[in-house]
Order: sequence, then structure tokens, then C-alpha cells
Amino acid sequence: MKRRAQPALGTLVEISLYDDLDEVQSQAAFRAGFAAIHAIHQLMSFHAPDSDIGRYNRAAAGALIDIHTHTATVLAAARDLYQQSGGLFDIRIARQLVAWDFLPAPATSTTDVASVTGEMYSLPSATQVHKHADDWLDVGGIAKGYAVDCAIAALQTCGVQHACVNAGGDLRVLGQAQTVLIRDPQQPHSMASQVQLTDQAMATSASYFSRKGSAGKMLSALVHPLTGTAIADQHSYTVISPLCMWADALTKVIAASGNALHPCLRLYEAEAFII
Repeated sequence: MKRRAQPALGTLVEISLYDDLDEVQSQAAFRAGFAAIHAIHQLMSFHAPDSDIGRYNRAAAGALIDIHTHTATVLAAARDLYQQSGGLFDIRIARQLVAWDFLPAPATSTTDVASVTGEMYSLPSATQVHKHADDWLDVGGIAKGYAVDCAIAALQTCGVQHACVNAGGDLRVLGQAQTVLIRDPQQPHSMASQVQLTDQAMATSASYFSRKGSAGKMLSALVHPLTGTAIADQHSYTVISPLCMWADALTKVIAASGNALHPCLRLYEAEAFII
């Protein structure tokens, strides 16, 4: 087994190769996998003003913005899950996260918290997004999983058959079974459970590392989109799915609903559990 790690996507991304590859083959695979990760990071970073998401957030309502096909894929998936979940997954929560100091305000924008009103963005083509309302997007709750999927695809083009890509707990296993540990949400430096994954992805969302008190309220980086309140309980929400993009995004639906049997899971061939 060979393993490499690099910082990206706001976390440490680790790629593990389990095939019997020589040094030239393994280095080529690592380069391809990390290149895929960094490409998604550069396209969809909330913090980078020149990313697709950065340019969207600075644009005025009504603007038509050119975007990469990867960004269009993620925005289309986010819109689909928003509709299927009845609004329990919504990437238009960035204003709330800015107000709570979890994200920096986009340059040239005000930091006033505004409720999400108006029509959601539309995608007139595979390379454009139409911004209908004065909203800010944060795709961190779905794009990290998508980046993992892209890295797995890149490894496969290099002939890799057995691997794992782990982006801070959003991970996908290619090929042979791997045991994955899950933190105890009440004691996050301890492990509470473990699962075995074979050609599957898994993601976990929880508030244990982001939870903080402010003005007598407990806040976290998990936002309930329908109420605008923080999800700051001592639970963790784990989803297993064929694709990491859906595992990543569906953890927010489970966190907001508190329902490990939410009907959305079936639509995306996923399963969930709450600790």
C-alpha cells in the first residue's frame, strides 16, 4: 500500500493505493488524483474571488455567469437535491455562515443576512449559470464529495483498481473492502463505530469541531435551511452511497430532518445512520 496526502478543500486529502504498482505508475496515479482534487478546489472555492463560486457571489441578480462544466454538474446536483428534499439541502446558506463568522464576506458585498427569497439559479447551458436572486452560494457541502469522485475517476484512468480517497472524512473506496472508523460525536477524539466499504462512498457531518457559543446561542457550520438556525447537537450523521457527492450532500438532509430513513436516501441508493 502506498499513501500520499496534500492540503486541499479546506482539509487534508489522503490518497491510498492498494494495487501492486511500481514507482512510476504510483507517482502518475498520485499526480492524476491530486490534480483532480485541486481542479475542483480552484473552481468552487468560496474563498477564492476568481473561482466560479466567487464570481457568482459577487455578481448582481440577473447576471449570466460563465462556469466550468464541473461547476455546472455540482450546481445541477445541488438544485436536484434541494427539490427532492423539500429544501432541506440548500447551498444558498452562505449569508448565514458569513454572519456567524464561519465564512468571509465576498469582496464588494454587504454582510447583511437576508432570507433566501426569489427563484433559485438556473443553468441555461452546461457552461453558464443564471443568477436570479441576490444570494450567495457555498458548495462546500457537496463539492468536496464531488472532488473525491473526480479523484477516483482519475485513478481509474491510470489503471488503478483498488484505492481510497479521503477528504477529511468524505471518502470513497475503489475495489477491495476497507474498514472505516467513525468518531464518537460526544468524544470526537475517540471512535464510536466502524463500517466496511467496498466500491462505496461515505460521508459524515457533525458540529463537534465547529460548534461555538455566541450571544447566548450555540452556533455551528451546519445550518438548517428552512429555519436559518444552527444544527449544534451532539450527534453525527453518516451516509453511505455509491457516489461521494451524494453521500456528502445527503448528510445535511439527515442532519436537518433527524431522519435516518429519509425518503431521499432511496432516490440516491444511499443509507444513513445517526450516532
